[in-house]
Amino acid sequence: MDFFDNVGAWIGYLWSPIGDWLLNADDAGHKLAVMVVAIVLFVVVMGAILLGVDRPKRVPGWVVSVGFVGPALLFLAFGLVYPALRTIYASFFNRNGTEYIGFDNYIQSFTQNEFQIVLRNTALWVILVPIVSTLIGLVYAVVVDRTRFEKLAKSLVFLPMAISMVGAGIIWRFMYEYRQESSDQTGLLNQLLVWIGLEPKQFLLDAPENNFFLILVFIWIQAGFAMTILSAAIRAIPDDIVEAGKLDGLYGLGMFRHITVPSIRPALVVVVTTIAMATLKVFDIVRTMTSGNFQTSVVANEFYVQSFRAQNAGLGAALAVILFVLVIPIVVYNVRQMRLAEEIR
Repeated sequence: MDFFDNVGAWIGYLWSPIGDWLLNADDAGHKLAVMVVAIVLFVVVMGAILLGVDRPKRVPGWVVSVGFVGPALLFLAFGLVYPALRTIYASFFNRNGTEYIGFDNYIQSFTQNEFQIVLRNTALWVILVPIVSTLIGLVYAVVVDRTRFEKLAKSLVFLPMAISMVGAGIIWRFMYEYRQESSDQTGLLNQLLVWIGLEPKQFLLDAPENNFFLILVFIWIQAGFAMTILSAAIRAIPDDIVEAGKLDGLYGLGMFRHITVPSIRPALVVVVTTIAMATLKVFDIVRTMTSGNFQTSVVANEFYVQSFRAQNAGLGAALAVILFVLVIPIVVYNVRQMRLAEEIR
């Protein structure tokens, strides 16, 4: 990692005077000069690229490719690859990054009770959210397909997708609001419990069921995504396949099981894996509704807590690496399924 540190220091040294001049524009003339420099650089870069495209005989093809792809790859290398390598490196050091401790951070992540609860909660999220969201979206897409109120019904389910995670967390926190039984309830769900003669419940405080109430919020958001993708896939099923199924006597559940589901299998895989990846990275809902307290923390939230609250850079880096490793198999499986789908077509 010394190589990367030296490269970073060298780039910082070279960039320092240029960056100071570009970023510290304090008068109109200085700002105008910065704008002119930016425009000139843009024109020069784009002109070189277009010149290479316009005159392929004079410029080799690989030069044109580098001109188009090179800047993006460079930014990816310094924006993704270098931080990833730096995080892996930091995960083998103590909280201050001054002492090499080997795999102690990883051992702590898998053996201590509080982190085992975090891993358990993360597994619970990854198992329930993709399955339930996809099932709800699939059933809803089939039921409302080509009905009179199809557009309105689909809009209502998709609407939560337009709400930010933080916004959804705040909305459902008010829904779960708890007050003493002798007081007037401000939370909708507890008010419903009171109306039917039950005692109000502390939805977000009682472990471990409070995790399910947090998971419900994410399902509420992701069901609209699943419904949209699967509804489009159902519409794309060729009519001749549907007619062939009807000639074989398939209707209702038989048509759904033998025609609809096999025909939209690639879309199902994409939906499940996409939601699973989003679930592994869930942070906003947990942070907004419980701050990870009451045994509700997940890996992404615990990474934030250890890195920025507890100032334990080594353990935070180890949790980030664990999260990255958990995402890799899902990404690989998703890519393989997409390639198989393309080969079939």
